[in-house]
Amino acid sequence: MAQHNKVRKAVFPVAGLGTRFLPATKAVPKEMLTVVDKPIIQYVVDEAIEAGIEHLVFVTGRNKHVIEDYFDIHFELEQTLRERAKKAEITLLAQQLPKAGTVSFTRQQEPLGLGHAVWCAREIVGDEPFALLLPDMIMKGDKGCMKGMIDLYAHSGGNIIAVEECAPDQAHKYGIVGVGEAIGEGFRITGMVEKPAKGTAPSNFFINGRYILQPEIFKILETQERGAGNEIQLTDGMLKLLKEQDFAGYHFRGTTYDCGAKDGFILANVAYALERADIRPSVEGGFKELLAGLR
Repeated sequence: MAQHNKVRKAVFPVAGLGTRFLPATKAVPKEMLTVVDKPIIQYVVDEAIEAGIEHLVFVTGRNKHVIEDYFDIHFELEQTLRERAKKAEITLLAQQLPKAGTVSFTRQQEPLGLGHAVWCAREIVGDEPFALLLPDMIMKGDKGCMKGMIDLYAHSGGNIIAVEECAPDQAHKYGIVGVGEAIGEGFRITGMVEKPAKGTAPSNFFINGRYILQPEIFKILETQERGAGNEIQLTDGMLKLLKEQDFAGYHFRGTTYDCGAKDGFILANVAYALERADIRPSVEGGFKELLAGLR
């Protein structure tokens, strides 16, 4: 097994406006909307920590202070819980609180795209590989998606992109990668194309929102011209990096819930509610009644 620099830091771009969830996101960041009883961002952070990530880097924007408060001690709340002997609740809060000094926040002053958000984290990440997790995506599988990526990185080094399979006739809706030789639980990536024209996709493997990138991406993004949507696109930067460094695709075999869309958010709530022994008996019957009423 080759030796590679450890992936210690993870970047979470949480500066988005969440316009698809207005009016709720007028006051509440979309990352703080709850799936059952945990904010979306907590599921994503848990995935990173499970994979061995030691430092969480949040790229925020205006009106996102709630995220900073969430990952901090709430003295008044905890004091009240102690006075009321709410031991289970105190333990729950302690479990989700990162260790002091392991969380950093930086601002993306303008909404200039994912590539720009990643570039804003350059000073905190420094000259080392880092994970990038899109905060809208909740991954559910036997093995955490980022954990699998870290395992593949230990073998391959370079850059890793998590991918999933879609129906070939749906490939035009996604960012698609070209498939090369097999490696571990994935394969070498030979190319990338964003939303290819129907019938031209190099494969049916689409990029699902998880990455491990080498620090050279920052230098590329620093001078990256704006692309689609007049934004600095991460895919454009990765295509340039692909000419100089290896990329591998980690084949994630599980379910991804896009909680940035209403249908994905609702499905995530249903899926995680049905896994909870404390509420499944009541909600399962309710779901069945609702579905029966639609027939």
